[in-house]
Amino acid sequence: MELTKNFVKHKNPCANGFRWFLRNYQEGCDYQPLLNALVDAGRVDDACWLLTQFGPTDTILKVDAIEADAIVFAGSLEVVGNIDVASIVRTGRTMRAGGGIRAGHSIVAGEDIRCGGSIRSEGLLTAGGNVRAGWGIEVQTYLHCGGDVRTEWDLFCGSDLSVDGNALVGRDLTTRGTLRCSGNIRAGGAINSADRIWVGNGIECGMSIHCGSHLEASWGIKANETIVSIGSIKAGESLQAEGEIQAGDGYGIYAGLNVHVDAWEASARVRARTKPVRLMSGWWSGDGLV
Repeated sequence: MELTKNFVKHKNPCANGFRWFLRNYQEGCDYQPLLNALVDAGRVDDACWLLTQFGPTDTILKVDAIEADAIVFAGSLEVVGNIDVASIVRTGRTMRAGGGIRAGHSIVAGEDIRCGGSIRSEGLLTAGGNVRAGWGIEVQTYLHCGGDVRTEWDLFCGSDLSVDGNALVGRDLTTRGTLRCSGNIRAGGAINSADRIWVGNGIECGMSIHCGSHLEASWGIKANETIVSIGSIKAGESLQAEGEIQAGDGYGIYAGLNVHVDAWEASARVRARTKPVRLMSGWWSGDGLV
């Protein structure tokens, strides 16, 4: 794709960036070479803007390893070893690494991100498709995944965590913001959120669930230890813990919100070490209907 002066101008670029383009590429330039030139000139934000405007390509770049200040590639990256950038690594399509992926500012892919090691971003991480790491995922600010996110170790997010598919975490899942997942959450360790947890399907946790606001799942919630929320606890179906189930002061605990009352005994059971305080709905396994 060749980007001419009129083609770029039609996208309403910033004045500073357009002047740079006219000074350096008055006669136009091919797409990816222009992205490379912008990055080399320290104009990474302009390169990202250009990729947003003109979209991805089907080009695949295969290399042994990447170590750079930044990289903006319109196609797919396939790296045998590690990807290590000081600021931004962004692709129009997929990003794959046999080792780990690390960025000092952000990791962005239009489609899937997959690596054999860990993913670490000192800023944000966003992917239009699935995110999969053979080790752990650590993101200091916002994380958004357009598909499933899967990690064999821990998943840590320093702000809001949003997953449009399922979240499958081998160990602990921790977020310092809200946790939103449209599918299922399954964690081998603990689930800790400093704010609200909302899940479109169900939650299964190998240890405890701690929620800094309201906890809600459209299906069931199950933890092998305790379930503790500062706000209310709402489950569309069953609610189970081996330890205590505890909501915040003045808030209720609800099970079976999406189940007919006649089916509560089978599909809206509440089980815990002791009967939860302010259990408002569901079938308490010790005493029957609430």
